[in-house]
Amino acid sequence: MAAAMDWLPWSLLLLSLTCDTGAFYVPGVAPINFHQNDPVEIKAVKLTSSRTQLPYEYYSLPFCQPSKITYKAENLGEVLRGDRIVNTPFQVLMNSEKKCEVLCSQSNKPVTLTVEQSRLVAERITEDYYVHLIADNLPVATRLELYSNREGDDKKKEKDVQFEHGYRLGFTDVNKIYLHNHLSFILYYHREDLEEDREHTYRVVRFEVIPQSIRLEDLKADEKSSCTLPEGTNSSPQEIDPTKENQLYFTYSVHWEESDIKWASRWDTYLTMSDVQIHWFSIINSVVVVFFLSGILSMIIIRTLRKDIANYNKEDDIEDTMEESGWKLVHGDVFRPPQYPMILSSLLGSGIQLFCMILIVIFVAMLGMLSPSSRGALMTTACFLFMFMGVFGGFSAGRLYRTLKGHRWKKGAFCTATLYPGVVFGICFVLNCFIWGKHSSGAVPFPTMVALLCMWFGISLPLVYLGYYFGFRKQPYDNPVRTNQIPRQIPEQRWYMNRFVGILMAGILPFGAMFIELFFIFSAIWENQFYYLFGFLFLVFIILVVSCSQISIVMVYFQLCAEDYRWWWRNFLVSGGSAFYVLVYAIFYFVNKLDIVEFIPSLLYFGYTALMVLSFWLLTGTIGFYAAYMFVRKIYAAVKID
Repeated sequence: MAAAMDWLPWSLLLLSLTCDTGAFYVPGVAPINFHQNDPVEIKAVKLTSSRTQLPYEYYSLPFCQPSKITYKAENLGEVLRGDRIVNTPFQVLMNSEKKCEVLCSQSNKPVTLTVEQSRLVAERITEDYYVHLIADNLPVATRLELYSNREGDDKKKEKDVQFEHGYRLGFTDVNKIYLHNHLSFILYYHREDLEEDREHTYRVVRFEVIPQSIRLEDLKADEKSSCTLPEGTNSSPQEIDPTKENQLYFTYSVHWEESDIKWASRWDTYLTMSDVQIHWFSIINSVVVVFFLSGILSMIIIRTLRKDIANYNKEDDIEDTMEESGWKLVHGDVFRPPQYPMILSSLLGSGIQLFCMILIVIFVAMLGMLSPSSRGALMTTACFLFMFMGVFGGFSAGRLYRTLKGHRWKKGAFCTATLYPGVVFGICFVLNCFIWGKHSSGAVPFPTMVALLCMWFGISLPLVYLGYYFGFRKQPYDNPVRTNQIPRQIPEQRWYMNRFVGILMAGILPFGAMFIELFFIFSAIWENQFYYLFGFLFLVFIILVVSCSQISIVMVYFQLCAEDYRWWWRNFLVSGGSAFYVLVYAIFYFVNKLDIVEFIPSLLYFGYTALMVLSFWLLTGTIGFYAAYMFVRKIYAAVKID
């Protein structure tokens, strides 16, 4: 842990280098001051849908384009997320109203969508796609006003105001498809307090949109690209017929409002889109339950161990006539090296690498360094940190491999550096081929893939070899008892000592500590929500470490009491039992929360879920293994062995 914390300053330096830095501020967080009528650029990010899980870039649909299309230089995280930030033809000036403006109008002629374009737009609308725009790095949101369910006949019911990210591309009604072709932008600004003789400056603090569908006949456009919106609700929506050409106008209006929200608090609106009280209650409940159960388990195991050690250390003559039983009986075999020690040490090395990376990322994010305004910074930092944490993973794997009487350290180092990352890269490459086939912006470009391979073999692999070399040269872990030459026979085990039963028993407590956070994380990943409660996540991570450690100690104690000394692999597998419950929850979430019916979106969901489950199993299995290893060495050092 101390070694991991020593790397924290370097990780912060790395974070500042991997993103576009500007002045003193954290990347992407520096405020921009606008004067009256200064241009406020509206950029497009991507199109997303929770039904398909396939993002597309903005101009994959026939939207109006500016005279010159310019894509923003993106960091690694933005590329992996499928963001393709590009300029748009919307002309927005600070604190300047626009009633109605026509986009891409040539001599007052409407836009004509070909049959192929109409079919594509109709397909995207039926797939529930959302359009994501940003102004001054602030994402657009659609206001939803919901009436609260309260008793009484009072007509003045309170409204619950919520926001959803982006705006719907369109909607369907009675088997007809309609496009939102008019956007009413509502931008909120905060006026900065300055001296009287200086010009006021403004800062954008909120970006809302009201999408509307207005048919061609109801929009009156003139030669100056201005238009007149229909009054009231007399207009009809703009239908898109996928079987023929469609003519329509793309229009927008701009409205500015002054706000008391300060620039530092402008993200609060976007990050409070759900009821936080439930979150608080669930987190506190999880904390209480986990610490209560952990305390009970600790009391039971400590009292039992004290009794065992006291009995084993008696020097009465009666003990000499009694046969040894329980966990002391297997003292000559408990440290016997397991099968496939190289693979075990390699997996545990990758687990240490994951543990260090996750700990630092969550801690830095908790400090506010990886806020949602720094797009892609979280994923970029995680990727680079995993590469650099290879030195710790290699060191721990090398030392454990030598403790298990291994000799081929070069092969072991190569296995540590390639086993887990190779599986991740292989699965991602196969999934990426399917994404490429759908022409989605979520497909990782070939240059980025080459860059990731260079990072893997140019940064992670040498660091793993370096750590493995020093770990293998270091003195192996000191085992308190000698191992017999001939292994003793293992008695027949009861049904509840079965490995799968152990996984089910050991996984309940850690999963119970984190399943609420898991819901929010899944919502952020699969439903395009922001995840921001890193303080809660850090607390849950600590609870997860404590619960995994205590459960693994209890499970290995029961196994040794049953005179089964083959605990190395079993403890590693059983300690990661909560990953099985994560898989079950992911299936439940897929069936009940998502509306995915097609093959490729389902394949993407379960492919990425498999990677999450594998990584979580490595993480929790490593935590449990090292806790159990320390426990086993401790108890056998406390008894007298003849």
